[in-house]
Amino acid sequence: MLIRVVMDHARRPNSGSLVASRRRVIFCAGLAAILGTAFASVPDAAGAQDYPTRSVKIIVPFPAGGTADLMPRIIADFLSRKWKQAVVIENKPGAAVGAEAAFYAEPDGYTLLSAPAPPLVINQSLYPKLGFDPTAFVPISVMGIVPSALVVNPKKVSAKTVAELIAYARADPGRLTSATQGNGTTSHLTSEMFQMMAKVKFIHVPYRGSAPALQGMLAGDCDIMFDNLGVSLPLVKSGQLRLLAVGTQMRMAALPEVPTIAETLPGFASSAWFAVVAPPKTARPIVEKISADIAAAIRSPDVAKRLDELSAEPVASTPDASARFMREEVERWGNLIKAAGVRLD
Repeated sequence: MLIRVVMDHARRPNSGSLVASRRRVIFCAGLAAILGTAFASVPDAAGAQDYPTRSVKIIVPFPAGGTADLMPRIIADFLSRKWKQAVVIENKPGAAVGAEAAFYAEPDGYTLLSAPAPPLVINQSLYPKLGFDPTAFVPISVMGIVPSALVVNPKKVSAKTVAELIAYARADPGRLTSATQGNGTTSHLTSEMFQMMAKVKFIHVPYRGSAPALQGMLAGDCDIMFDNLGVSLPLVKSGQLRLLAVGTQMRMAALPEVPTIAETLPGFASSAWFAVVAPPKTARPIVEKISADIAAAIRSPDVAKRLDELSAEPVASTPDASARFMREEVERWGNLIKAAGVRLD
């Protein structure tokens, strides 16, 4: 209808006047720009309706076995059934390596990144220069949040409470070794936060992911660890590790007998979250479709059950809500890094 009106307008009498001709040229040029913009967005919308037409790759910048790997695998399994296309998890250990590979991938929705906080909101406060701009990723969804857990090797550490652990650490500074998922990880920064608030000092032992760090704990190579509760809880139930406290602000309904770290160190709070993002300039319609389908996955009973087994609180945030959350997290962790004086060797 709009095109017909314009054509009718162009055929009206007096169109031969110079003023009318100039106005018509300007009008038509403006209309062409508007229609060009409108039609340019059609392929994106059409692409989103058909998406995906082939396999989708989700890069995970951590080894297999930890929560950072397990959570996207659960979601990918649902999406592959819903989309009737393979959704493949590709482990690229090393936050910078995996994130950079996703950052420079084609922004067509067929390569995504699933990651916890470090490569998305932490590393820019730790490293003077990165090979990519974390703020340029397009947020799709925060899938879930898992509380941090303070666990100890019961064969090496006799403490049964946070207060006893602090007393032991203060009596013998620098003796306790703290295993972490790696430099700059949530596990590492949670340990730094604890040391700062408790006024103690640990020896930092970085691993490349949660699974190898837990293996080091079980082997007796390290004394304590701040880990994702979902992965370490089975080892606690089997008696291989002792759970002293969790990083939630209030006790968990599922573990009412387990105290929070905040009961000993008021204000302490630490949880790991896991998000899916797309390369910069990925089309909005595709981002919204993926986000909606992730939300559908998390609402499904099967996925909800499996996330519960990871002690994960489901989130499934929208792209806009995810973007706001990540901006807040950049500030929060940046402030901690500065206050604790965290430096990477």
